[in-house]
Amino acid sequence: MPLTPDALLDLLAANGIAATTHAHPPVHTVAESQALRGDIPGAHTKNLFLRDGKKTYFLVAIAEDTPVNLKALKGPLGAKGSLSFGSAEALYEHLGVLPGSVTLLAAANDAAGLVTIAIDAALLKAEAVCCHPLTNERTTSLTPQALDAFFRLTGHEPLVIDIPPAPEA
Repeated sequence: MPLTPDALLDLLAANGIAATTHAHPPVHTVAESQALRGDIPGAHTKNLFLRDGKKTYFLVAIAEDTPVNLKALKGPLGAKGSLSFGSAEALYEHLGVLPGSVTLLAAANDAAGLVTIAIDAALLKAEAVCCHPLTNERTTSLTPQALDAFFRLTGHEPLVIDIPPAPEA
């Protein structure tokens, strides 16, 4: 059974991982998030749940305004075959969240370590990284050090990657 948002926040607190959480109306897209979240400081994320041709799953977190080139992500991720978006069913099965709530913090629900977590190096240069705590009705801010402590707690060693530029339109 996946963690609830409150159980996740309790897990962070119980392990001394500092986080600040803000409630807001549900957001499903980056544009909605920008319009509704207010002035929550930090680098806000866009999260991609991807799979490759061998059904290896990846959770990729990038800054919300970063364009994405799936073909160019293949190399930095070490993907085999082309990348595509994972299904809603696989997302829930592996990370315990629904579309619109994809987040780095869903690594807490990947106890088997079947999802490779990848983070844009630029995010880790921010004072805080903002992501959903398993629900799109809240935003949780963690320092890069707190995020690292969270990943160690969940048994994940994220890939820190440089996001390749998107092709010119």
